[in-house]
Amino acid sequence: MERSAVSTRPAPVPALRDVVQLLKPITWFPPMWAFMCGAVSSGAGLDGRWWFVAGGVLLAGPLVCGTSQAVNDWFDRHVDAINEPDRPIPSGRIAGRWGLYIAMIATVVSALVGWLLGPLVFVAALVGLALAWGYSAPPFRFKTSGWTGPAVVGLTYEGLSWFTGAAVMLGAMPSAQVLIVLVLYSLGAHGIMTLNDFKAVEGDRATGLKSLPVTLGVARAAQLACVVMAAPQLIVIALLAMWGYALSAILVGCVLIAQFAAMPRLLRSPAKYAPWYNGVGVTLYVFGMLAAALGLGGYI
Repeated sequence: MERSAVSTRPAPVPALRDVVQLLKPITWFPPMWAFMCGAVSSGAGLDGRWWFVAGGVLLAGPLVCGTSQAVNDWFDRHVDAINEPDRPIPSGRIAGRWGLYIAMIATVVSALVGWLLGPLVFVAALVGLALAWGYSAPPFRFKTSGWTGPAVVGLTYEGLSWFTGAAVMLGAMPSAQVLIVLVLYSLGAHGIMTLNDFKAVEGDRATGLKSLPVTLGVARAAQLACVVMAAPQLIVIALLAMWGYALSAILVGCVLIAQFAAMPRLLRSPAKYAPWYNGVGVTLYVFGMLAAALGLGGYI
């Protein structure tokens, strides 16, 4: 009787620090940066739109991205028990079904903020939230494929956030040039996510997740990631030059050359240097995004 009473006791409300850790603030930077690139690429001045910009940054980072992290941790709690047992859910610091409840609450709040920012942003938020759930949750669980999963994340973190930034500033659909560039950088982000999968190879193998480092091997996956990151940037450089944004094209070219210089170290030992390249190469990649955005916005 005593054992039964203990088993039905409600799970305690999680501590705020554990909720924050569940939402992984370190992952908010890419979509927030992409949002900023979108705002810059629009070429629109602030003109009293500070609240919209602040709301968009909140939406792209802590809300939609934070929601995706909560959803991912809930549906990956068994994988994290192998790869990251100290995470809030597998460690028991967020007990019971609180991980799922947090993800659901964050979804509703994200949708409400998107609605307040206007129709285009609301639709973008709904798409982002749908992809966040589809990435980790059955029946879609896009992350089980090393091809589909990174594509979904790249589209959400980079492309959709960029689109949201431009839409917030313009209050309308961004230009065709902006849309083309944000799609290209979204495609390149597939390589970034492949490199990110290197840290979870052991757990992915054990649980049947078919990430590219698992299915192709770490060496081939690293080579593919480099190609996938570089190819869209080459196209962006060509397009910027063709559209008359010469300085922007030169800057993107410079950061791509720096990435090429860093790639040999990654390819010598992908398992060892993937985290290093995630810091160096990805930083260069996102600086290229900003250089492209500055050109599209008419700032350089």
